[in-house]
Amino acid sequence: MITKKIQKIIKKKNKKKIVCLTAYSKNIAEILDRHCDIVLVGDSLGSALYDYNSTKKVSLNTIIEHSKSVKKGIKNSLMVVDMPFKTYRNKKEALKNARHIILQTKCDAIKLEGGKKIIKIVKHLIKNKIQVMGHVGLLPQSQKGKFTFKGKSKIERNKIFNDAKILALSGVFGIVMECVEKSLAKKITSSIKIPTIGIGSSVHCDGQILVTDDLLGLNDKNYRFVKKYANLKANIDKAANYFKKDVIKKLFPRNKNSY
Repeated sequence: MITKKIQKIIKKKNKKKIVCLTAYSKNIAEILDRHCDIVLVGDSLGSALYDYNSTKKVSLNTIIEHSKSVKKGIKNSLMVVDMPFKTYRNKKEALKNARHIILQTKCDAIKLEGGKKIIKIVKHLIKNKIQVMGHVGLLPQSQKGKFTFKGKSKIERNKIFNDAKILALSGVFGIVMECVEKSLAKKITSSIKIPTIGIGSSVHCDGQILVTDDLLGLNDKNYRFVKKYANLKANIDKAANYFKKDVIKKLFPRNKNSY
């Protein structure tokens, strides 16, 4: 059964763009909740917070602990949690871990990477009343070698298109399309009845998602699909430097900062 929150997201298709960002803590989630339709606790936290060179290193326990924190800041947005690498290799494992994530975090839905290859698992989860978001195009959990956009060759385009179609028919409520060539992203978005959420996949998608740490300028890497809306790294550096100077000059703490 589709929840009211998810129905609200689906109804936005072709009417109003869907806004999505990632969060890994309560403080950030609380701010994003005022602006986002969907807040994703993504396995991107592996690189954003832990400096992992792959999302494959993110454990189930790690994503659950961050999701617990995020949930405390969420009141309005739909909260989605990524299922980490090797937590949905078969139907039994996927259902056990999906239920565990939802029980521990009280999230609204989970997200899996892949299409035809995992379709039986997706259907099994949905049959057991788990709300699922799909993910096609660039799949960080299974990508080998350098990350690059998807949809160059006819074979690749057909695969991504077919993956999106079978996911939509399986009952997922939305699909993240990562680094999908823009004409293919447009074709997929117009061919399925559920929303597409793009990252590096053009304005033709029904919504957009970014890693919040990238948006805020906390990461040095400059990906093509990222627009930095702030430079918090510089602001934090400046604040820490002011604090340092005050401590050295005995300007902090003042009497009003002491007991």
